[in-house]
Amino acid sequence: MFKYIKSDLPASIVVFFVALPLCLGIALASGAPLFSGLIAGIVGGIVVGSLSGSKIGVSGPAAGLAAIVLAAIATLGSYQNFLVAVVLGGVIQLLFGVLRAGIIGYYFPSSVIKGMLTGIGIIIILKQIPHFFGYDIEPEGADSFLEASGENTFSALLNVFDHITLGSTIVGVIGLAILILWDKVLSKKGKIFQLIQGPLVAVVIGIIFYALTQSDGSLAISESHLVSVPVPEDATSFLAQFSFPNFSEITNPDIWVVAFTIALVASLETLLCVEATDKLDPHKNVTPTNRELLAQGTGNILSGLIGGLPITQVIVRSSANIQSGGRTKMSAIIHGFLLLISVILIPRLLNMIPLSVLAAILLVVGYKLAKPSLFKKMYELGWKQWVPFVVTVLGIVFIDLLYGIGLGLMVGIVVILIKSYQNSHFLHIEDQSNGKHRIKMTLAEEVTFFNKGAILKELDSLPRDTYLELNLLKTRYLDHDIIEILEDFYIKAKERNIDIKLVSKRGVVENPSSFIKFFRENPKSDLSLS
Repeated sequence: MFKYIKSDLPASIVVFFVALPLCLGIALASGAPLFSGLIAGIVGGIVVGSLSGSKIGVSGPAAGLAAIVLAAIATLGSYQNFLVAVVLGGVIQLLFGVLRAGIIGYYFPSSVIKGMLTGIGIIIILKQIPHFFGYDIEPEGADSFLEASGENTFSALLNVFDHITLGSTIVGVIGLAILILWDKVLSKKGKIFQLIQGPLVAVVIGIIFYALTQSDGSLAISESHLVSVPVPEDATSFLAQFSFPNFSEITNPDIWVVAFTIALVASLETLLCVEATDKLDPHKNVTPTNRELLAQGTGNILSGLIGGLPITQVIVRSSANIQSGGRTKMSAIIHGFLLLISVILIPRLLNMIPLSVLAAILLVVGYKLAKPSLFKKMYELGWKQWVPFVVTVLGIVFIDLLYGIGLGLMVGIVVILIKSYQNSHFLHIEDQSNGKHRIKMTLAEEVTFFNKGAILKELDSLPRDTYLELNLLKTRYLDHDIIEILEDFYIKAKERNIDIKLVSKRGVVENPSSFIKFFRENPKSDLSLS
């Protein structure tokens, strides 16, 4: 697990700086104690990170649950009563894992997952622009179109011009310039610039700027524009920040309703994030989804027992981890320890970090998730990929994450029903071993994203040193999701010494490079092989 520590340690620092304001902001948006968000971030990093099978996923409090938490605390009467629902929600998630409900994650089409990533990227950019200029009326981490302040995403952008804070803006611009310079130039100049990440330098510059300008009336940054970590005076006051569930209310039916809601929404967000991070992962690792539900359930039980918010795997932190070069779960675990150590030892130093610098870091993360080139690529894949993608993006930007995904999924299903039907036998496997493993895998006429989980499982189960014949002679429609699986499998096949022979009506392909080229030259999701 320490093999890639040179990659994981710098990535964990970046994830730490991304997670810190989000943990605090989500707690504030949820109407919960600020420390509860930090507890969830620490448990999500250390506990869930240790138990999860994901190498690059990062867990913590999620913005998608903020509205649910806010309403639940009001309904249940106290935060201690709400914590009972968090613990029970974790127990229900464990039950989901035991019942192998994780397979649900495979039934979301690629276009919706990519729309989710892009939509979140756009939301990050739109929501961080006000913080970048020192307009901090909305908590960090909020993702809904309608904001608690009474504004919406776009009206807040328009109001930025009336509330620009000079000091915050200057240090934000400096931070953004450092990040771009580091990413585009310095990271390619030497290993030292890969070990010391740009976000760390930007944050240090931000702290120095704050310290040097405190006495300058025009450039000074007020406390309302800084990170706000609770600062305990001693060990007793630190321990007093932990809350504990009021289990005397466990028979309250409202608590069980909230618990089931938390379990369902948290599990769904986690499975979507798992699918998205696996797709972003350059090494194409496959996360065991049932194990992920067990890890998340355990994390929520512990978080609820000590006063933390509900936990899910979250795409913003996970994508920051991937973008920063994280390779193993050590990155997520170390980020959890960094949160724990920093809130104990250096809360006052953390409270000198301008929010505009952290906004600059998130702007870079958001841009990498929502690059304009992705819109062009999705359009070129055809309307069956483009329409669900765009609907998902618009739904996330103009409503919120879950509504956007739901709309995209519905459109995706309609598109599939319009285009094709699903055969009862879509995959036939024939073992022709004679010495070396020889497997013949035959795909049926219509293969859609509904078949993704089964095909992924069969390909992953192939032993090393196998000769695989992939027969597409009968296949008339091969969904783009399946093409992506085959492209990803080619990368993993080389590592496992698996030779691939592709048989179709367009010819026989045995050269591995020709195998990948075959699919890249036919990018349309309605690829006709007949």
